[in-house]
Amino acid sequence: MNSLDPMDLRILLELIKDPRIQIAELSDTLGIARNTAQSRVKRLLRSGVLQAAGREVDLEKVGYDVVAFVTIEVTHRELDGVIGALRLIPQVLEVHEISGRGDLWCRVVATDTHNLQSALRSVLRTKGVIRTETVLALHTHIPYRTEPLISRMAAPTRGRQDHVQNGSGT
Repeated sequence: MNSLDPMDLRILLELIKDPRIQIAELSDTLGIARNTAQSRVKRLLRSGVLQAAGREVDLEKVGYDVVAFVTIEVTHRELDGVIGALRLIPQVLEVHEISGRGDLWCRVVATDTHNLQSALRSVLRTKGVIRTETVLALHTHIPYRTEPLISRMAAPTRGRQDHVQNGSGT
């Protein structure tokens, strides 16, 4: 579904800013009728653009179906500047400082390979970036999730038994 109009995009932006926003507040913020806000949110949920669980946006459904993982080697005195520059590249979804090969790891999305190349060129032009290594994701088998961890924490007796059975408990 890449047929999102400007109002759909404004709704998504408000839901990203505040996932717990109520429909009445959403309609007031956007200056639209409450019924309009509610029907559009329902349509975005039905289409899969919005994930019901956490109002997460499925970027593939809005046209960002290329996912890449970029490892960046930087000049250490420029690290903060590089991170600041990466914040300005919209396709950069997350940045982690890492150990091992490279200094930073980024998840980057793009609409196609040309859009990815443009984002990567922006990264490479950043003062302090020495080199990058990019790996394309072909398929997501397990998307980002937190439910298994929280479920395990919610059952402390079972979690404790898992530790003992694995030899990590005392």
